Amino acid sequence: QLVESGRGLVQPGGSLRLSCAASGYIFSINALGWYRQAPGKEPEGVSCISIDDGMIFYADSVKGRFTISRDNAKNTVYLQMNSLKFEDTAVYYCNAVTSTRGYWGQGTLVTVSS
Repeated sequence: QLVESGRGLVQPGGSLRLSCAASGYIFSINALGWYRQAPGKEPEGVSCISIDDGMIFYADSVKGRFTISRDNAKNTVYLQMNSLKFEDTAVYYCNAVTSTRGYWGQGTLVTVSS
C-alpha cells in the first residue's frame, strides 16, 4: 500500500511537497516515482528514482522546478514542487515498482490557482 500526502491549493509560483510512504507489505522496491493526470489529459510520468543507485528521471515539463528524493529507511519518496504553474494542476499518483509488479497510491490533488 502506498500512502500519499501533501495535497493542496497553491498560487502560481508557489511550492508544495508531496510524500509517499510504502507500507511494509511492499518488498524489494526497485523504483519509486510520481505520475500525474490533469483534467481531460493523458497520464504523464513526472519523475522517478531508482532505489539502488539513485538514478533520477524528470519529465521535461518539470525539470528545474521539481525535485524527487527518497528515504530508503522509511520506504518514502518525496516530490518537492517549486515554481508551480497553472498547468501543474493534476491528481498526482505515487508509483512503486518491484521485481514482480507495480503499486499505485490513491492519488492526491494539487491545484495551482490564483
